[in-house]
Amino acid sequence: EEVEDTSEPTKRDRSHLENTLKLNEDKPADDFSGVLQRLRKIYHSSIKPLEQSYRYNELRQHEITDGEITSKPMVLFLGPWSVGKSSMINYLLGLDDTPYQLYTGAEPTTSEFTVIMHGPKLKTIEGIVMAADSARSFSPLEKFGQNFLEKLIGIEVPHKLLERVTFVDTPGIIENRKQQERGYPFNDVCQWFIDRADLIFVVFDPTKLDVGLELEMLFRQLKGRESQIRIILNKADSLATQELMRVYGALFWSLAPLINVTEPPRVYVSSFWPHEYHPDTHKDLFLKEEISLLEDLNQVIENRMENKIAFIRQHAIRVRIHALLVDRYLQTYKDKMTFFSDGELVFRDIVEDPDKFFIFKSILAKTNVSKFDLPNREAYKDFFGINPITSFKLLSQQCSYMGGCFLEKIEKAITRELPDLLGSIGLGKKPNVLSCDITGCGETPKNRYRKP
Repeated sequence: EEVEDTSEPTKRDRSHLENTLKLNEDKPADDFSGVLQRLRKIYHSSIKPLEQSYRYNELRQHEITDGEITSKPMVLFLGPWSVGKSSMINYLLGLDDTPYQLYTGAEPTTSEFTVIMHGPKLKTIEGIVMAADSARSFSPLEKFGQNFLEKLIGIEVPHKLLERVTFVDTPGIIENRKQQERGYPFNDVCQWFIDRADLIFVVFDPTKLDVGLELEMLFRQLKGRESQIRIILNKADSLATQELMRVYGALFWSLAPLINVTEPPRVYVSSFWPHEYHPDTHKDLFLKEEISLLEDLNQVIENRMENKIAFIRQHAIRVRIHALLVDRYLQTYKDKMTFFSDGELVFRDIVEDPDKFFIFKSILAKTNVSKFDLPNREAYKDFFGINPITSFKLLSQQCSYMGGCFLEKIEKAITRELPDLLGSIGLGKKPNVLSCDITGCGETPKNRYRKP
């Protein structure tokens, strides 16, 4: 009688993973507390006042919290169901065969948004608790409702990699399932995580290359974030060489209409799990691809402060453009109003056809604004439908004797303060030297009127 082989598959050596991600190094993590404190001060003193005054959050639905400023880089895993997203996280963190490994299987298994973060011991945190803790940067997720919070879960793991990065596992895309069946706005939640992710892994496997409406919607949401996207063709060792080449070509063929950029995202071809590659496959190629992906991940971790400052500066530029546009709408409204005018009809005429009043062209002509940064004109119809134009003040009136002008402060942050902060890191200075005495982030204000 034949005896069944019940031995477990052998596992691959993890040394390349530990070496590439520098998990064996004992050197302490860089102390960027001074830089973060300065960054928080610039945001609260120079950017947030204009943001609140012109209700930017109601246009973009992106409110920056202190937790988001101080948070670690976030790596987001997206893709169809059962392509190996959870298995990949288990592999990177060595969670296989531990009580806290993410559940995996051939059927759709992950129905929650799972946030894997660092903690002193293995612990599970409910979504309601995560949203209530403002220090975790997940408090804005409360706006998606209690149904969603029940589908949000956090796992704390005492792993060295998680001291420097946070992973987010998402429910797999099922093409025949509608958003309403999930009980919460799935695409809106995905957009929230996409907006905050430093690296986005979109995972496929050779058997799930079909592009349906859900996947099309996802790639529309990824528009403008192409530099953060990495495509992963997982389970590559399950195919023979010739078949793998055909699948690789089919993947590009399927995605080409969805990613309309000159330079396509990087595609990694390998099998991201702990077991040995199948025999008679390109083991060396798969290992090199895996190391390349790990180097990519490590680069994002190493550049976390530069990315954070650049993100805040990009946010400040958008807030400034929004304020200039609202100011221009308001000034046009005031110029067109007469004693006998109907205010509502006058403003409706301006909102319906802003080009007739040169709203957007005047912003490009008078200020240092790129036409590629201008927001969608249609968005302002909805914005002013909720926020009456008369509820805003002109930029020229947003000044005070002690505080200065809102516009001048945000322009100073964009052109001088944030680039200087970025330069202090790029020049190789020790980050912990940036104490409050030097950066001016302390609580005690300096007397600007006292002669030296």
